[in-house]
Amino acid sequence: MTDNKDQHEQAPDQSSTFAAETNEGKQEQAPNPFVVLEKLNAENAELKDRTLRTLAEMENLRRRTEREVADAKLYGVTKFAGDMVGFADNLRRAVESVPADARDIDAVKALVEGLELTERDFLARLNRYGVRKLEPQGQKFDPNMHEALFEIPDPGVPANTVLQVVEAGFAIGERCLRPAKVGVSRGGPKIVSGEDAPATGA
Repeated sequence: MTDNKDQHEQAPDQSSTFAAETNEGKQEQAPNPFVVLEKLNAENAELKDRTLRTLAEMENLRRRTEREVADAKLYGVTKFAGDMVGFADNLRRAVESVPADARDIDAVKALVEGLELTERDFLARLNRYGVRKLEPQGQKFDPNMHEALFEIPDPGVPANTVLQVVEAGFAIGERCLRPAKVGVSRGGPKIVSGEDAPATGA
């Protein structure tokens, strides 16, 4: 009986000792508030950086999508427009095939005027879809829009000037739909800029 009583009396002392040790361990393991704050700031900065990157990617995606939609609207008719420019060529050939001396006849004159009106209306309709006729006569040769078939010696104009248009070209937006077939000048003077121009005496 005495031994049991002694054991019961010792038990509370052991549990209290254990609790005290546990509390001491918790106190030792308590994190430093400055470390916690620094960690939270780092996580916050990382989340902010991710958010900004995501917003930038979304903005780039929006702009790219808008550009692709605009290109699809503009260039989606490229194949159809390429087929239609042949019709414009035929209208022009029909007008040019009428002999000059026959144009004084009223019926022929009315026919030519009707063909020219139809041609202008057709080109205006193409223009509404971003297709325009190239008129390079007198312009500097542009290999992106023109195809040179031959050279014309002419020292009176700058070299590589379009002097003759054999077949009209067409562009859709900023792209060449069909290059204009042209003849360009050869042997003319170089174009002199204002800085390179010789000074004149007083």
